Amino acid sequence: MAKVTGLGGIFFKARDPAALGAWYAKHLGLNVEKWGGARFEDNAGSAGYTLWSPFAADTGYFAPSTQPYMINFRVDDLDALLAQLRADGIQVDDRVDESEYGRFGWLMDPEGTRIELWQPPA
Repeated sequence: MAKVTGLGGIFFKARDPAALGAWYAKHLGLNVEKWGGARFEDNAGSAGYTLWSPFAADTGYFAPSTQPYMINFRVDDLDALLAQLRADGIQVDDRVDESEYGRFGWLMDPEGTRIELWQPPA
């Protein structure tokens, strides 16, 4: 069975993502990168890591959810997990994105929270 292997990231809306990132860098020591978020390496030899990333308050990336956050989970087999979810009657986006960062798919949980599934690159 395909499954979640870890937390890929916490993505949330912020009124001023850059200022908030600077605050977290100054007061909590996050290494906020140029793209605006921080990466946490569980294992430097692993393809998987965890992100902390504020998004603009008016982002459409979390749509159709109206929640102010989105959860990203690392998965071991995106295609198999998406097929399992569809077989369970869960509405899954038809779109799967692929990039140098890996493969991504999406669904909504019963509370209306957008869930992003991420299979890191090999």
